[in-house]
Amino acid sequence: MALRGPAGLGSSTSGLLDETVAAADGHEAPALVAAGAALEDDEEDDGRGRGLLRWDGFSAWLHCVCVVGFDLELGQAVEVIYPQHSKLTDKEKTNICYLSFPDSNSGCLGDTQFCFRFRQSSGRRVSLHCLLDQFDKDLPVYLKKDPAYFYGYVYFRQVRDKTLKRGYFQKSLVLISKLPYIHFFHTVLKQIAPEYFEKNEPYLEAACNDVDRWPAPVPGKTLYLPIMGVVMKVRIPTCHDKPGTTQIVQLTQQADTHISVILPTVHEVDLFRCFCPVFLHSQMLWELVLLGEPLVVMAPSPSESSETVLALVNCISPLKYCSDFRPYFTIHDSEFKEYTTRTQAPPSVILGVTNPFFAKTLQHWPHIIRIGDLKPAGVYTSYKPYLNRDEEIIRQLQKGVQQKRPSEAQSVILRRYFLELTQSFIIPLERYVASLMPLQKSISPWKSPPQLRQFLPEEFMKTLEKTGPQLTSRIKGDWIGLYRHFLKSPNFDGWFKTRRKEMTQKLEALHLEALCEEDLLLWIQKHTEVEIVDLVLKLKNKLLQADREHLPVKPDTMEKLQTHIDAIILALPEDLQSILLKTGMT
Repeated sequence: MALRGPAGLGSSTSGLLDETVAAADGHEAPALVAAGAALEDDEEDDGRGRGLLRWDGFSAWLHCVCVVGFDLELGQAVEVIYPQHSKLTDKEKTNICYLSFPDSNSGCLGDTQFCFRFRQSSGRRVSLHCLLDQFDKDLPVYLKKDPAYFYGYVYFRQVRDKTLKRGYFQKSLVLISKLPYIHFFHTVLKQIAPEYFEKNEPYLEAACNDVDRWPAPVPGKTLYLPIMGVVMKVRIPTCHDKPGTTQIVQLTQQADTHISVILPTVHEVDLFRCFCPVFLHSQMLWELVLLGEPLVVMAPSPSESSETVLALVNCISPLKYCSDFRPYFTIHDSEFKEYTTRTQAPPSVILGVTNPFFAKTLQHWPHIIRIGDLKPAGVYTSYKPYLNRDEEIIRQLQKGVQQKRPSEAQSVILRRYFLELTQSFIIPLERYVASLMPLQKSISPWKSPPQLRQFLPEEFMKTLEKTGPQLTSRIKGDWIGLYRHFLKSPNFDGWFKTRRKEMTQKLEALHLEALCEEDLLLWIQKHTEVEIVDLVLKLKNKLLQADREHLPVKPDTMEKLQTHIDAIILALPEDLQSILLKTGMT
């Protein structure tokens, strides 16, 4: 079978269209590779109204599942990769091997769950679901997939076994995914890993077949996901959700009696449990994460290090943390030298480590968090916060500890506090950036869309006097100093790049809508055939761009534009009509 681009794209009469066709045709080869060339004829109807290649359903959620064991001669080794056609480079396998086991000093007996994140090897083909993913555009920015990284979700078991030479059974079941749905994948592992260790490969194959039948991870839909006799009910957030709310419907209806697990969140960790050892410093840590400062979390186990790193990244939500972060980092990591060198300043990254060796290797880092059994717990830094500490939130959390308030309730309070702090900080920036948008009346259908005005830091600073964070936050301090520092950070670069792209796309969409309102048949009466053909090709290109980039156009705009194109072509001589019709999209 062949996977095709937009129907009817053929040979082009213009360099402009050649590029478009090449871009569309470029989707074919990687799509076949991603689906597994050996399986390309194995198409099935999955009962959701669309024909799917075998493993396409699985690939929407997971890249692969690995089993990592311990071999006396080889050390840690990948014993199983499923599905078998899944591609991992040697470097990726090595990273997975070392990151799937706790450091020997951790002494993790029994079952341990944690998460790691590692860099995808350069030169790897982009998979089908990265190229053709329709879902990313509706996700909140902090949940969008990062094409350069994989997540590994680990269920590690270490138990005494006298029949083995080492005296211990040591094995990890690892889910490799592009999706940062930490809570969701840990829940999946809790359901399948204990039984896998008893039943081995046939059980794993059956579990993967269940995943392959799941509906796609569409944001905003309530999804029912069966796996090995258990049904999970989840909802992936959308960018349109009100921040700080959860939309999942609780178990109230009779029809839901078959549901075993309801997840109120797919991605959040227990925020208070992670911040508890250092909650007096919560606000300072929020500043350090916001500013992209180098941070290392030293913890006794990978579960504590990974949860704390993820909580730090999460604390500036709905702002996306744009630097690298490693929930669990080892001395064997392929970026070890890059991140621990003393020849240059520590990079903008958050590392979670458990090996005592790092206490010496990273002692030059400016901000170190020690938690767990590492006494005394605390934050070691010479950083002076820009904002005065909010004593009210400290009192509220301390009162909760005294009253034995559940950790979930404490997390709700802390999450709301961080959310209000982030929103107070970001609203003035949003307001200023919105003012950089040209007026709608300046958009002419016959000229290129106007450019955004330039972001001028000093001009922005002047707006803070009347419309700064003091309008929404009770916290005093040097807000202007915090903004100046933030404007030099990777998080500002990432945030502004996203906003600029959104606004540029909005201008393109308004330009398209302006074109649709024009009487193009009147226009062609006053222009030559060459100019008319050029217009048709440009309009077709705009239509392709709108579709490819998911431009925020009104629902009927695309249809109107297509109608205009058809009408213009029909007004041309027959020889030109046949050439233009061959160039597709009509």
